[in-house]
Amino acid sequence: MNDGTKTMGLLQSQELYEYILETSVYPRQPQPLKELWDATANHPLAFLATAPDAGQHIAMLLKLVNAKKTIEIGVFTGYSLLLTALSIPDDGKIVAIDISRKSYEIGLPIIQKAGVEHKIDFIESQALPVLDKFLEDKENEGSFDFAFVDADRVNFLNYHERLMKLVKVKGLIVYDNTLWGGTVALPDPSLAPESRRPDWQRTIEFNKALAADPRIEISQAALGDGITICRRIC
Repeated sequence: MNDGTKTMGLLQSQELYEYILETSVYPRQPQPLKELWDATANHPLAFLATAPDAGQHIAMLLKLVNAKKTIEIGVFTGYSLLLTALSIPDDGKIVAIDISRKSYEIGLPIIQKAGVEHKIDFIESQALPVLDKFLEDKENEGSFDFAFVDADRVNFLNYHERLMKLVKVKGLIVYDNTLWGGTVALPDPSLAPESRRPDWQRTIEFNKALAADPRIEISQAALGDGITICRRIC
């Protein structure tokens, strides 16, 4: 999510960000991702999509942990969903949860064209009931390799507690928008753009909670709008 600085991310230099994209990201961007990015550039939800540099990092993480079974909360234009589908094995599975099927359908034609739709189990629902339903079956505990959360900040801690049961030890949970346009460093929310103010405190408190959680190792990456990578250790 961005406020007029979408192409800059958290780097306060347009030139440097363009350099990163042109030298490291775009040359290695799979064609389906490029097609989806270009096709949704002017869509009203485009500003919510995972940034290409953050997406490239997430794709590498998926491959490093050899993820086969993943959860994604929040679909928007489907960019992160497509990159996950392209990064896991052909027999891999993604549980994708979003309150709107229309969000999933934005990128569906390109997902189908890429031949990866069979990897995706889309569920139109609020995420918490779905996660709770999974937890009713003990066999689901520790059965997921990877989770990506790009959804409502008010429930980030609720998602975290449930995902800590569903994701296996040594598995990864990645949260998007954790630097909230850089506003988390501001001393007062009144200094932030108006659209950032409602979730300013929630984002700060969530970051503090992750930093204090002894069950995970964390890494904060200033990519896109900020992503926090959590590795479950117990």
